Amino acid sequence: MSDPALAPPGKYLEFPITVRFGDTDPYGVVYFASYFRYCHHGIEEFFRCLGLRPQELFRNQEEGFGLPIAGASCDFLKPIWYGDPLRLAVFVIHAKSKALTFGFHFYHAEKEELVAKGQATIVAIDKNWQSRGLPAQLKEALSPFLPPVQAS
Repeated sequence: MSDPALAPPGKYLEFPITVRFGDTDPYGVVYFASYFRYCHHGIEEFFRCLGLRPQELFRNQEEGFGLPIAGASCDFLKPIWYGDPLRLAVFVIHAKSKALTFGFHFYHAEKEELVAKGQATIVAIDKNWQSRGLPAQLKEALSPFLPPVQAS
């Protein structure tokens, strides 16, 4: 990252994104909902890089928990077009005993500019859809990326 002011806070992982035709609106600009798919993809790849299997975290029937997205937002700073190469930086904004909020910075890979930024919060639930503590294996694997845990 050449401009530190544009860098995500703390430790992060980066993933490439290829803007596909189906990700765009009739004007050829990335459709807003596509950014949320990119964010979820970023969370999945983040977990994989930490040696976790997303399919065992988002819905774990054996251990009786799930990790649904409870909230998400995104600010679109510059238009991105079909075919533009992006880099997605994924980081943890904050962690609580039952929830994690991930941050996302989208960069145009060729221009080194921040084009969008967002966040998504996942909440740990039990098989009855009641909140519960985050799974131990998740907290352990994420520990290098986590800010101090706050009570929820």
